[in-house]
Amino acid sequence: MEDLFASLRPRTVLAEGAVWLPGFALPDASALHQAITDVSAIAPFRHFHTRMGPMSAAMTSCGACGWTADPSGYRYTRTDPQTGLFWPAMPDALRHFAVRTAAEAGYDGFDPASCLINRYAPGAGMGLHQDRDEGRPEAPVVSVSLGVPARFSFGGLTRNEPKRIIELLDGDVMVWGGASRFAWHGVSRIRETFHPQTGAMRYNLTFRAINVALFRP
Repeated sequence: MEDLFASLRPRTVLAEGAVWLPGFALPDASALHQAITDVSAIAPFRHFHTRMGPMSAAMTSCGACGWTADPSGYRYTRTDPQTGLFWPAMPDALRHFAVRTAAEAGYDGFDPASCLINRYAPGAGMGLHQDRDEGRPEAPVVSVSLGVPARFSFGGLTRNEPKRIIELLDGDVMVWGGASRFAWHGVSRIRETFHPQTGAMRYNLTFRAINVALFRP
């Protein structure tokens, strides 16, 4: 039934360089969920604290570097500030899926160095932002939705440009690069609902290529 439903929502080009692939991750969902479990056993989910207070989404990372935040700002680091250890290696299931998905969207040769894993409980969201700290503007961003639905806002290169609101369902994938690489995007607060595998939670995997010269301890 999920495959049939996904087939009714066709692949959609949202803007130059930006592609929405409904249901693309469904065949790999079990492997992706297992990878999340494996990563979070080493680097537990946590709510980073910024100048504005704790972030509503719980986060962890894997790969050569991870995304972190504190009152001094946002950055990528080689080590997990909570454990002092290197971030877990990116599981093969995640890396292979990200590379295959990028190619499906027209981006051959994608080499993800980092995967940020967000866990959204009901009421959690992510404000409008751009991904600008990676130092690899030629590489796309690959974003995978698992679990309960989310309303995703995808806009233009300035914050005030009109935004398209997309209902992302379990297994949906967004890829943006090229002319859309620095598009503003965000996630509305998650509504109270249920998914048989994730309960009330939504998980998001965001794969990025990073300029290694920008890595920090």
